[in-house]
Amino acid sequence: MKRWLRQHRYAALVAMRRLLAHPFSSLSNLLVIALTLAIPIIAASILASVQPVARRIPVSPEVTLFMKPGAAASVAADTASRIRNQNQPAVRNVRIVPRQQALARLKADPAWADALAALPDNPLPDAVIVTLENGPNLATEAGSLARQWTQWNGVDRVQLDSEWVRRLEAMLGLLRVGLAVLALGVALVVLATVFNTVRLQALMQREEIGAARLVGATESFVRRPFLYLGAMTGVAASLLAIGLAAVALRPLNAALTRLAQSYGTQLSLHLPDGASLMLAVILVAILAALSARWSVTRNTRF
Repeated sequence: MKRWLRQHRYAALVAMRRLLAHPFSSLSNLLVIALTLAIPIIAASILASVQPVARRIPVSPEVTLFMKPGAAASVAADTASRIRNQNQPAVRNVRIVPRQQALARLKADPAWADALAALPDNPLPDAVIVTLENGPNLATEAGSLARQWTQWNGVDRVQLDSEWVRRLEAMLGLLRVGLAVLALGVALVVLATVFNTVRLQALMQREEIGAARLVGATESFVRRPFLYLGAMTGVAASLLAIGLAAVALRPLNAALTRLAQSYGTQLSLHLPDGASLMLAVILVAILAALSARWSVTRNTRF
């Protein structure tokens, strides 16, 4: 155990010495990776800060079922009860708007008051408003339910804002694809930068590696300092990226505060929680170490 720890400590010290031996080159590589990593950190900060506000915005569509003209009030109540019983998992809320209540709301609007006063009776039907649960196939499910409810007795027409639902799903899909592409691009930059860094280090240490092999050094002993070099680069770049993201959020917060105050609200951007940032640092370190292993395996065969 002591021997294993001594070998890893030696490899870590060698990797640190190699990083410090070329400070300008090391700093340039760290800045490239850090600037690339700062972009998804800022994006995650925006999403984490806006998510609580987005939860308060109603995003689930409402389906309105208009009863047939002249239908009894019990028809709307029976329809609402049937929806609750048969479509409970997909339905968040069901409420009835009696025709008298709808007429009273229209009469309260000056634009409709004169026109409605000339009518002999109430032309509006009873309505059942159904709020659906948000889900991955919201547009398809909402359309299927609307077609099903149209066939029910007592229902004259079903109104569904399906175009709005399709736009919502398209925006969410675009956001997911954009984040996936961004994460893939960041991973490729980290892989390429660490691969090239380790490749240059391996070529510079060509004679040292050859001498170590002549005296019986194993392949794992030769490669271990390069793995630590990659992991250290990933950790240092991640910490630097977090610092850059925190600095970048300050002017963004100042501008966002002025904008939010003009709408009478408060909103500020903040970094993701510490556990998420720590997990990101570990993942980048592992990715950099794997890239270093790939590079040293390809470039130390001499």
